[in-house]
Amino acid sequence: MITAQSVKELRDRTGAGMMDCKKALTESNGDMEKAVEILREKGLAAAAKKAGRVAAEGIVETFVSDDKKNAGMIELNCETDFVAVNEEFMALAKNLAKMASVSNAADVDAFIEEKYIADETKSVKEVLTELIAKLGENMNVRRFVKFNIENGAISSYVHGSGRIGVLVELGCEKHSEILEEVAKDVAMQVAAANPLFLDKTSVDQDAIEKEREIYRVQALNEGKPEKIVDKMVDGRIQKYYKEVCLVEQVWVRDPDYTITKYLQAKSKEVGSEIKINRYARFEKGEGIEKKEENFAEEVQKQMQQGK
Repeated sequence: MITAQSVKELRDRTGAGMMDCKKALTESNGDMEKAVEILREKGLAAAAKKAGRVAAEGIVETFVSDDKKNAGMIELNCETDFVAVNEEFMALAKNLAKMASVSNAADVDAFIEEKYIADETKSVKEVLTELIAKLGENMNVRRFVKFNIENGAISSYVHGSGRIGVLVELGCEKHSEILEEVAKDVAMQVAAANPLFLDKTSVDQDAIEKEREIYRVQALNEGKPEKIVDKMVDGRIQKYYKEVCLVEQVWVRDPDYTITKYLQAKSKEVGSEIKINRYARFEKGEGIEKKEENFAEEVQKQMQQGK
């Protein structure tokens, strides 16, 4: 009989997941040592022990269907840039991006439980675990997004060998090959300029009020007359919009155009209004606190331990 206590003991010894421990004990008929051996053979114990290590390297990968109507993007993390360029790791990222485009998962936990697109006998989680055991580094799917549209087009752009990935979804009632060109241009804009919002209506109003207060205090501290402070604040808010709102930004490929003017020009070519419905931008490792390694100190420490 497999008890909760024996499962806990095996988990404490190996660091493997609860269900994996239960399966191993069942397979070993309750033999604890045999269960440990089973987990080690499957790489589960080793993978679990690596799970606490920081994975801030990796790759952002995108997938767009041939008809430009479905797309997915994922960030797959690992510990070092050496593994990030490993062929198996990159192949996994490509397959996961394709999976993301059709996934019904609400979050990453649900996503990694789905059947792996290249081998449906395994879940994404199982494939990850096997690759962790093989390559010797912690890995995880950090985030994913999917876009689906009926009228319009989706395009992607990946910069710096997977350092930054972008998806852009355009809405347009008229089909045109120009849409793909526009979506790609906008995706490159998002990658380069990193807008925080799509347009003015998307900006958090609390954030705007805070900006207004900051600008007002700055103007008063500069000794500006009270009667012109409000006009100065309004001017600075408009400048803020141009910096953080995608459609207000100056187009990086031609400073004579804003993104709005560029869309208007292309809409005339197509004969129907082109709108940016949404976009997503992933930058590898953003927000993950990396452990700073001093290799000279590490080598010196090892030499001292070896004495």
